[in-house]
Amino acid sequence: MTNYREILRLSSLGLNKSQIDQSIGCSRTTVIQVLDIAEEKGVCYPLSPELTDRKLAELLFPSDKSRPGYKMPDYEHVHKELQRSGATLNLLWLEYCEQCSASNEVPYQLTQFKKHYRDYAEKANATMHLKHKPGEILQVDWAGQTAEVIDTDTGEVLPAYIFVSSLAYSGYAYVEAFFSMNQECWISAHVNAFKYFGGITKILQCDNLKTGVIKHGRSDVTLR
Repeated sequence: MTNYREILRLSSLGLNKSQIDQSIGCSRTTVIQVLDIAEEKGVCYPLSPELTDRKLAELLFPSDKSRPGYKMPDYEHVHKELQRSGATLNLLWLEYCEQCSASNEVPYQLTQFKKHYRDYAEKANATMHLKHKPGEILQVDWAGQTAEVIDTDTGEVLPAYIFVSSLAYSGYAYVEAFFSMNQECWISAHVNAFKYFGGITKILQCDNLKTGVIKHGRSDVTLR
C-alpha cells in the first residue's frame, strides 16, 4: 500500500516530486496524483492524530460503493444441471454470465467459477475421488448427444454418433464420430482408440449401452 502520509510529510519539508518518489519507492505519477488530490480536498501535513493511514487512504481515494459486487452462483442448481446429458461447467458458466448481465452484477471468471464449484462439491460430498492405476481401465461409451454433419453434395443433415473413450487414471481421451452405433462401428472405434493410445488396458469399462451389452442383470452381465 502506498504511504500517502509519508508523501504529504516529505512534500511539507520542501522535497520535490522526484525526490519523494525515490525516497518512498513509488512512481512519480503516483506522487503527483496524491499531492493534487490532497490539495483539492484541503488535506495537508501535519495530519490529525485521529486520521489513521486507512482513513487517509479512504479520504483521498474513496471506494466506489455503487459498484456491484460479484454474484455467487447457485451451485446447488449447477450440480443438478450437471446431471443432465450434454451439460458442462463451461455451458453453465455462460448461462450464469447472462444472468449477471441481466441483473447488472459482476460474474466470476471461468476459473473462479470452477474453483468455487469444486469447493461446493467437497463440502456437499457431491463427488467421490476414485483411485485408479495407470493403464488399468479404459472407459468407453457413446456420448449422450449426437452431432450433425452436412453432406456438401446434397445439403442433407446427417446425424453423427460420438464415441468417447477415456483412460481412467489420466483422463486422456480419444473421441471419434460415426454415422452408426452398430457393432462394426463400435469395434472400429475401439481399434482406432487403441492405436491412438499406443496400447490396450487391462479392463474395458462400458456403460449399459445396447451396442456393447446384451443383458445386464442383478448378478451377471452378458456382453456382445
